[in-house]
Amino acid sequence: MTERIQVSGVSKDYPGRGKGEPVRVLRDIDISVHAGEVYGLIGRSGAGKSTLLRLINGLETPTEGRVLVDGVDVHALPPAELRTLRHSIGMVFQQFNLWNSRTVFSNIATPLKLAGWKDDDISRRVAELLDFVGLDGKAFARPRQLSGGQKQRVGIARAIAAKPSVLLADEATSALDPQTTTEIVDLLRSVNQEFGITIVVVTHEMDVMSQLADRVSILSDGRVVESGDIHQILARPQHPVTANLVGSYTRTFLSDKDRDELSSQFAGRRISVAMDGVIAEGPLLSSLARAHSVDFSIIQGGVARVKNLPYGQLSLALHGEDAAIDRFLAELSTRTTVTTW
Repeated sequence: MTERIQVSGVSKDYPGRGKGEPVRVLRDIDISVHAGEVYGLIGRSGAGKSTLLRLINGLETPTEGRVLVDGVDVHALPPAELRTLRHSIGMVFQQFNLWNSRTVFSNIATPLKLAGWKDDDISRRVAELLDFVGLDGKAFARPRQLSGGQKQRVGIARAIAAKPSVLLADEATSALDPQTTTEIVDLLRSVNQEFGITIVVVTHEMDVMSQLADRVSILSDGRVVESGDIHQILARPQHPVTANLVGSYTRTFLSDKDRDELSSQFAGRRISVAMDGVIAEGPLLSSLARAHSVDFSIIQGGVARVKNLPYGQLSLALHGEDAAIDRFLAELSTRTTVTTW
């Protein structure tokens, strides 16, 4: 599988205040993004997501490590070659970054003019893009006349105008309402599928990531704490930070405080079960419970779907003889991820 972007051993420092020590915002980052996929970077505010994105397009320089785009070391390029490379990397911003004094047509056409396109080719390309993003009839409108969702559609059209191989989306839906967010996520998916553009998307919204990304990396305190297929990450998070993010999204995460409070309300042995695929929607729990003469009550949890694949997390209180529960857990553990608490 072709690697479009490779981030190897990257750390980034910013100067400290006054004579203070430098502040390290990224630590030993290793990420590979396959050509043609949508790759997500997710984490709380201040995790280092946007800084990592700016390293990919050369707006920031790593303190340590290398960033390769199509095998080219971004930060080893002289300025003229770096400007050329940036023509192959589009960028979508949270606050749209449109020129308010220019029309929609002019906003989209500007990167094409900078790249040296002929006027007739620019006109055809802008018309194609306006149709693609659903803004026919808005060519001569000004950004102030557009809704937030329409402004972001212009931003996406401008970002892909010069036919880049990579699109970087930095919190592209954070300023939008839920319905418009879904529409923009669908549009970004279409950009990926119809043009084969590799997308790296930064967000703190797990619901956006679940709809859009193929693979993700979870950042916390400047480090990648977990990476994997989006379905795997949602169904079976391994790191506490990931589990917290997923649980906040699915409302299945139980903090230590939650567990302490629930322990007094639910008798029996308490477990949390993560499951995916047909297991999440099948009768596994009930059939195993019957087979081993174990009863259970549901404390919290549920089943959801990502890209038409089910995943689920349930917290249960088990009731029965200890030996029967042990046998039940032994068999359940071969099919799911079980945590006792």
